[in-house]
Amino acid sequence: MKLQRDDIVLLVVDIQERLAFVMEHRAQVTARAALLIEAAKLMGIPVVTTEQYPRGLGPTVAEIREALPPGAPVEKLSFSCCGEPSFLEALEATGRRKVVLAGMETHICVFQTTLDLLSAGYGVHIPRDAVCSRRKLDWKTGLDLAREAGAVVTSAETVLFQLLGRAGTEEFKKISKMVK
Repeated sequence: MKLQRDDIVLLVVDIQERLAFVMEHRAQVTARAALLIEAAKLMGIPVVTTEQYPRGLGPTVAEIREALPPGAPVEKLSFSCCGEPSFLEALEATGRRKVVLAGMETHICVFQTTLDLLSAGYGVHIPRDAVCSRRKLDWKTGLDLAREAGAVVTSAETVLFQLLGRAGTEEFKKISKMVK
């Protein structure tokens, strides 16, 4: 269950314009995902992002797109990110075995990706405040199923402070300002 910065990758799944528009908690999820991205950049943690059928759902929302490190998102049609060979290549290229997963929708793409990652031997941590679905019941169902499958359901701040490990560092000071 322990996260260590040299063994994790942040995966941001399908936070896209037309999809985000219909999400009740889009502002919170977008803000928490952006926070995780900024912290990942600060700590040298790789970030992989995906877009589900961007011609239909639009590009990644501006707040996330602007926070992302250079590189194009992985385009996909399969609900699970693992159904896209270029995603698997990007993930494997990181050399990391644990995934912190943020994005949309919890009960569809996030959940199916979680199952495939767990089956492939990855550890998966899902910050509950960095994922959403259109309906609360679907969000809760996705998180419950992911936990039952073996994922760790957590929060963005829990992830960040676990990775920091201690106070008093420059990273701690910067991240503390970000979460206030």
